[in-house]
Amino acid sequence: MIVGLDYDGTCTKAPAIWDRFIADCTEAGHTVVCITMRTPDEAVEMPCEVIYTARKAKIPHLNSLSRRVDIWIDDAPHWLFQDAL
Repeated sequence: MIVGLDYDGTCTKAPAIWDRFIADCTEAGHTVVCITMRTPDEAVEMPCEVIYTARKAKIPHLNSLSRRVDIWIDDAPHWLFQDAL
């Protein structure tokens, strides 16, 4: 299973909880990818891969990279479909 985890407003609210979640998922054989609308110039450190959409909607951006997510965890799900600019 691939979990798409939002950064701002999700991971930033409880970093220790999400670090543990990522570790538990990885240990169970799953993949967690942090997907943020930030640009690469606004890099964040996470214990998993980080994909930067540069203010573009998350799902179309992942589609353009031929990537998929099975489960999304995001405090603002409208950004999955809507550009920020």
